[in-house]
Amino acid sequence: MLDDLFAQLRTATAPAEIEALQNGIWQLWLTSNDVATDKELEAGMRAMQSGDYTIAITHLTSIVLLNPAFTEAWNKRATAHYLRGEYRASLADISETLRREPRHFGALWGQASILRQLGEYRRALDALSRLSVICPHLPGLHEQQLSLREQLENGGFSG
Repeated sequence: MLDDLFAQLRTATAPAEIEALQNGIWQLWLTSNDVATDKELEAGMRAMQSGDYTIAITHLTSIVLLNPAFTEAWNKRATAHYLRGEYRASLADISETLRREPRHFGALWGQASILRQLGEYRRALDALSRLSVICPHLPGLHEQQLSLREQLENGGFSG
């Protein structure tokens, strides 16, 4: 089912269709098929939504330690680290996410965003290039790529 959704995502052009396909993929990613893991993930996400990133990271770390193959725990922990301003820790968790699911569009978008904030424009552009293979018509993607290319041409740090 996941492969079918990704195949459709590659050809989708309408923003509403892209969003619906991404939501379907997220629903599959957010399910571990283990009740205890799903509850721990829910607790971590609730903590993140309430702004308690330390508690969120604690919940998500326990999942990563018990079930390191569950990709979404790595991705959510990357988000919590990002929200705490811990960009290097977030990038490390994004790398783990992408190692397990190279098509993770959320992780690639987040990676590009962080790398751009760090002035590593070439690496950010590389992440967006990988994203464009997965979802070539993602709203805002081409504008971000153009902006990064302009920054590189104007002498921006290439990372």
